[in-house]
Amino acid sequence: MSATVTSQQTQTDPQPSFGQQALTATGMLIILSLITGLAYPLLVTGIAHVAMKDKAEGSLIVRDGKVVGSRLVGQPFEDPKHFWGRISATSPVAYNAGASSGSNLGPTNEALTKAAQARIDALREADPGNEAPIPVDLATASGSGLDPHISLAAAEYQVGRVARARGIPEARVRELVAQNTEGRDLGILGEPRVNVLALNLALDARSK
Repeated sequence: MSATVTSQQTQTDPQPSFGQQALTATGMLIILSLITGLAYPLLVTGIAHVAMKDKAEGSLIVRDGKVVGSRLVGQPFEDPKHFWGRISATSPVAYNAGASSGSNLGPTNEALTKAAQARIDALREADPGNEAPIPVDLATASGSGLDPHISLAAAEYQVGRVARARGIPEARVRELVAQNTEGRDLGILGEPRVNVLALNLALDARSK
């Protein structure tokens, strides 16, 4: 008897119409969109601005009230008075933060060889008396195309040129290099590196 009643009740249970299902789905979409697309991003952004304001705003560098760049994104430098960073393969211009990318060229690709040779020739031309081996990071692009750092070896290679171009002692240039050198992350990850933009800004401030 109970089995018969249950079967009859199941058959008579009302099923939600298509309109009701669509209304429920639309409501869930709106609620989840507000939570994940508005409330959560605002919460995370607010926490970031309180806990790490500088990083949350892009680690911008400000001079004389103007934003001159970011500690996280490199810039092209060709003046002998400045330290040069890594080659950037982003398009349509170098260090394009909106199109981060590497060259994706293999080690046997002729275009990669030509790009490296062009940078080597430029470095030799800017500092013809320097016969030291050119550090590899000065002649190759990074995977992101935005790397703001060079190695300590790459900075040392350029010290003499920059000092002569600015008419200041090499010791003073090395001092500024040391001041703009960042250590290993957490003390163990990566290698010490020099922020090129920060170093060049320090050099320009020193020359004023």
